Amino acid sequence: MPAHVLGAPTTARMARVLVALLLCAAAGWSDCAAAAALPAIGGSGPPEHHPGKIIWADLVTPDLEAAERFYTGLFGWSFTTAQKGPTDYAIAFEGGRPIAGLLQKPIPLGEHHQPAWLTFIAVRDADAADRMALAHGAKSLAAPKSYPGRGRQAVIADPEGAIVAVLASSSGDPPDVLVEEGQWIWTSLLVNDPQASASFYKTVFGYEVFDLPSDDGSVHELLASDDYARASVNSLPAGGHRHPHWINFVRVPDAAAAAVKAVNLGGRVLVAPFEDRHGGKVAVVADPSGAPIGLMEWAEDTANQGEAK
Repeated sequence: MPAHVLGAPTTARMARVLVALLLCAAAGWSDCAAAAALPAIGGSGPPEHHPGKIIWADLVTPDLEAAERFYTGLFGWSFTTAQKGPTDYAIAFEGGRPIAGLLQKPIPLGEHHQPAWLTFIAVRDADAADRMALAHGAKSLAAPKSYPGRGRQAVIADPEGAIVAVLASSSGDPPDVLVEEGQWIWTSLLVNDPQASASFYKTVFGYEVFDLPSDDGSVHELLASDDYARASVNSLPAGGHRHPHWINFVRVPDAAAAAVKAVNLGGRVLVAPFEDRHGGKVAVVADPSGAPIGLMEWAEDTANQGEAK
């Protein structure tokens, strides 16, 4: 998995409005989800539980239709409307499996909010995870709440301000298998102090933490559970004003080709395709509204996906 992935740079002001946008979205999502028909996240077999696994992501966007066109063209996702009204919410499917939600939140005239993806981490008990996080320096953005067909979830800002959600899925979690192209394959957290952040996530989610070697002087930590790597915690790039944030990666057959396609679909390249330590290529692009998303090649013979050594 990539040890060093750069996210989209944001100014200090953009960082503040990003937090405000996701906070507002958390409240709006609660109202939307209460009325929406949310699909089960777990597989079709007996429920599996994988605490620490990244199991869902929601996009907060000002233009739902444009986002659907972009992600359909880029990944082949299909969409189903789950809620129409003051807050529109759609479910993204890949290969018949629900993998993400898209929430429309208009940006007030004259403001320049940064659309973003919200990462969901599996837990067995959302209330316990929320309490543990708050006890170790996190802030509550949306208190634990239950949703029919989905489970119980909460949204927090970690001690550095990176926003993340916890979800105790009532249907269990997706199985630990190599995902298909078009599905989430990796997640990275970019922060000022990777070691301190890794310690926080270890305490709250029970991760094992592994130091990853680096030849650029940056700090990289690997978060693992059930002998599977779940995410990396990386140093924010030096220089400029960048707010700590999560970024999620989708598996693609060719990262360079996918980056070109993203541009043709109205997006832009934030980090040009480069080869990671495992021999695959990764890139980061922004959708037409500016939300960053990662692209990752991963050949089946490269390694056992996610397995922590």
